[in-house]
Amino acid sequence: QVQLKESGGGLVQPGESLRLSCAASGSIGNIYDMGWYRQAPGKQRELVAGFSSGGSTNYADSVKGRFTISRDDARHTMYLQMNSLKPEDTAIYYCKVGIRDYDIYDYWGLGTQVTVSS
Repeated sequence: QVQLKESGGGLVQPGESLRLSCAASGSIGNIYDMGWYRQAPGKQRELVAGFSSGGSTNYADSVKGRFTISRDDARHTMYLQMNSLKPEDTAIYYCKVGIRDYDIYDYWGLGTQVTVSS
């Protein structure tokens, strides 16, 4: 019913930037929260940046000061601006949106690969 599509990943060198986008379509309803997660090889998925239900933002310590999460509600799109990228940022990045419909249901995109390498 709700589809999420990430885009903007790619291969970059350390210090460069990428901007990820997550476009939502379908019967979205009321968004409870949303965020970006990532999963590197051999590691568990972790929250990178997110909006809480109250609109506040939170970031993983490893990306504070470098990444910025934003959204365009009219376009049903969420962004992650990633600056000063490091090799340890290499991962598959996933978009997640929580939709409130009596209960809260999480929807995930299929991910976009970000590789930071010289």
